Amino acid sequence: MYIKNITLIFCCLLGILMAENSLAQTISGKVYVTDANGKSIGLPGANIHWAGTTTGTSTDASGKFSLSQKGISDYLLVVSSLGYKTDTVQVDGKKKLEIILTETSSELSEVEIKDRIGTSFISQLDPRKVQVITSNELTRAACCNLSESFETNSSVDVMYADAISGAKQIQMLGLSGIYSQIISENVPLLRGLGSTFGLGYIPGPWMQSISVSKGASSVMNGYESTTGLINVEYKKPAESEKLFLNVFANQHGRLEANFNSGTRLNDRLSTMVMGHASTFRNSFDKNDDQFMDIPKLTTFNFINRWDYDVPGKYDSRFLIKYLDESREGGYMDFDPDTYNPDVEKISNLTETYGFKLKTKRLESFWKNGIILNNYRSVAIIVSGIYHSQEGFFGNNKYQDAIAGNEKHRITTGFSFIYDDYNEDYFRRDFTFLYQELGVMDVSLPNDTLLTVHHFTDTTYVMDRNEMVPGAYLEYNWTPLEHLTLIGGIRADHHNKYGLFFTPRFHLKYEIHHGTMLRASAGKGYRSANLFAENFSIMASQRVIHLATDLKQEEAWNFGISLTHDFKLFGRDAQIDAEAYRTDFISQVIADLDSIPSDVFFYNLDGRSFANSYMLQFTFEPVERLSVLTAFRVSDVKTTINGELRQKPMVNAYKGIVSLNYATRFEKWKFDLTSQFIGRARIPDTRKMPSFLQRGSYSPAYVQLMAQVTRKFKHFEVYLGGENLTNFTQKDPVTEAFAPYHTHFDTSMVWGPLVGATVYAGFRYSIK
Repeated sequence: MYIKNITLIFCCLLGILMAENSLAQTISGKVYVTDANGKSIGLPGANIHWAGTTTGTSTDASGKFSLSQKGISDYLLVVSSLGYKTDTVQVDGKKKLEIILTETSSELSEVEIKDRIGTSFISQLDPRKVQVITSNELTRAACCNLSESFETNSSVDVMYADAISGAKQIQMLGLSGIYSQIISENVPLLRGLGSTFGLGYIPGPWMQSISVSKGASSVMNGYESTTGLINVEYKKPAESEKLFLNVFANQHGRLEANFNSGTRLNDRLSTMVMGHASTFRNSFDKNDDQFMDIPKLTTFNFINRWDYDVPGKYDSRFLIKYLDESREGGYMDFDPDTYNPDVEKISNLTETYGFKLKTKRLESFWKNGIILNNYRSVAIIVSGIYHSQEGFFGNNKYQDAIAGNEKHRITTGFSFIYDDYNEDYFRRDFTFLYQELGVMDVSLPNDTLLTVHHFTDTTYVMDRNEMVPGAYLEYNWTPLEHLTLIGGIRADHHNKYGLFFTPRFHLKYEIHHGTMLRASAGKGYRSANLFAENFSIMASQRVIHLATDLKQEEAWNFGISLTHDFKLFGRDAQIDAEAYRTDFISQVIADLDSIPSDVFFYNLDGRSFANSYMLQFTFEPVERLSVLTAFRVSDVKTTINGELRQKPMVNAYKGIVSLNYATRFEKWKFDLTSQFIGRARIPDTRKMPSFLQRGSYSPAYVQLMAQVTRKFKHFEVYLGGENLTNFTQKDPVTEAFAPYHTHFDTSMVWGPLVGATVYAGFRYSIK
């Protein structure tokens, strides 16, 4: 199989933000310093602004301040004053703050906040249901990249896409990540043809925070998101460490190094560089199926960003990122440099099998904001992505490309999107002697009837151009102090699918202090990229059947949640309950059930829905010990070949218990997380030879993760373990002994592929 993938995306966004409601919520507080007698006194003239923005203020003569939170998505407050240490304070959900700054010569802590929150929290201010995962939360586990950032989180699931490539995919509200949207600092990040391995392209140490919004998102983010939105915030130059180093290694030979360095060149201009290098060159096969359990991988990643700020007048953000990655896998003895498939070897089952992928990716965005007055601003955002991928999977060839993606938003929201897709797939299907003779149950190693009788070559051409001009209007209304309503509508015209409308609505109501009710409803549309979004099909031998005139996917999402903060035994606690439903009007079905050796792509003819229910409880039973427990149930069904069935590979439930304890001054930190994963339906295998058939459902299983961290003045060391229960799926590859045969399939992955793993590393930083 040979793959060539070239992707190019260009986005341009122009917007004018109109006058904001005068009833915008504000946060207030007081900044203190300690005098020679140890008495706290107000600090006048201290500078306070929201991180990454020009929205700020100064304290008055008594040290008091008041600052608007309108339009703020990342609730990090930067507090600074000449002669005192600058610090960034997490203030989400708080009405009043008391902050104590220390002198630069002091050896005490830089800042003391009398009201602290957890490392992961639900935003109290955002009308939408948004969970914020901070950088401190990301250090609680082996968070090497975005795909590994949700191990201690109950909102997002991450699983392997297939058994050999190492690609991972997310699930939100019981549906694949293709129905959610992943952006970076409100700029499109992973979509379309570049999404297969994209979760691994963002190193964990680069991220300042991750915001997870469930259900319908804002119409300003486009029409594609249905189940939610993930926004990644990179570290910012002005608030970053002068130097940060992170080195990681695990017992299997995975090595990784990260660094970042930020500096302020003057009072307006700051810059930052971030680098990443990782490698894994070992090969092992714990389940004895001849395939490597983990693909070999080498990655280099680099970012340079520049921030320019003129307070109250203008701000600019420029970022450029480059990635170079090589991965290979397959049989233990596979050599990609000498691989040349031979029909005779395929017939006698001596031909090796494997893949090799080479990826080069260049990303950039430029964001500009002109402040007209206190309530108006003009924003221009330009982003572009060039993605090139070459390689092969066995004996098949694949080539895809996307060029030109443009968005323009002017005043109340005008936009234009242009996509040029080139997605071609060459496939060679083998017909064996037993199939010609009509003999069944012969798929045994070295059976003479497995001789290749003939083969058929097919080329699938999926080229298309998409041009979508559109406009949106979103209105934020606060008729009462405790009630916020947001209504939005988009109108877009697709050159293939015609005119369509995207309405979205959000409600937030504070029933009483600490109790928040939220509701949302909205529509989403998307165009399917069949092969890029079903990458495991290319690492299998299923015969592909494509229906003509596949439709644009269309779905409604409805959600409601209730968050309640209260005291339990005098300690802080929170309970959060939510329910979401997604109803598809149109959907492209990937049917793996009708014939186990085939895959059918066709339009939905019947019902398709996903229900997701979750209950989460957080509690701090004693000082510096936090406990999170959550349980989620998913009911996802789709009409497959005329029958409403459970969607394959979706876990019926998931439970999580996560404990985090820190000693005084956080010198020692202990983290323990357990996940309880429910069963998932496996595609129907009853028509396979008897010895290849699988059960109807995967078993439930438990995973355990733990980490210990020791913190020193400028560095910290950590030791941890993943999948400490050592549970793995024993048969991820179907018919592994005959990789070119009809039933060879790497897509039947429902569980961990690697057993217990021990890792260690250190982090070094200079503020």
